[in-house]
Amino acid sequence: MASRRQVRYSPLPDDEKDDYDGVGETHDPRFEYRPGAFDQIPWKSVALALFLLFLGSLLLFLSFFILTGHMGGEKSQGYGLLALGILAFLPGFYETRIAYYAWRGAKGYRFASIPSY
Repeated sequence: MASRRQVRYSPLPDDEKDDYDGVGETHDPRFEYRPGAFDQIPWKSVALALFLLFLGSLLLFLSFFILTGHMGGEKSQGYGLLALGILAFLPGFYETRIAYYAWRGAKGYRFASIPSY
């Protein structure tokens, strides 16, 4: 097999300026620490998690009633509601559980673990 060592590589041009002068550091607000930053409650995210939890629970109950024959409907409708209920229930339960444990002050749970919208 032939070697391709004759290929010349050139560095790519720098698009970003390097503001580091070796003496001081640049200020990046993304990494700024504020003491109360981890304690802020993301209300929109908590509301979305509760909505998904209740919607998923409702869809799971409806699918259960359809599949057991207590409600009218075909089996395929019950399976569709079951799939949608699982897809809505799981993230809602997960985020609600994190918010609840952070509210209770359990070790290892913080509101910063929940993405804010």
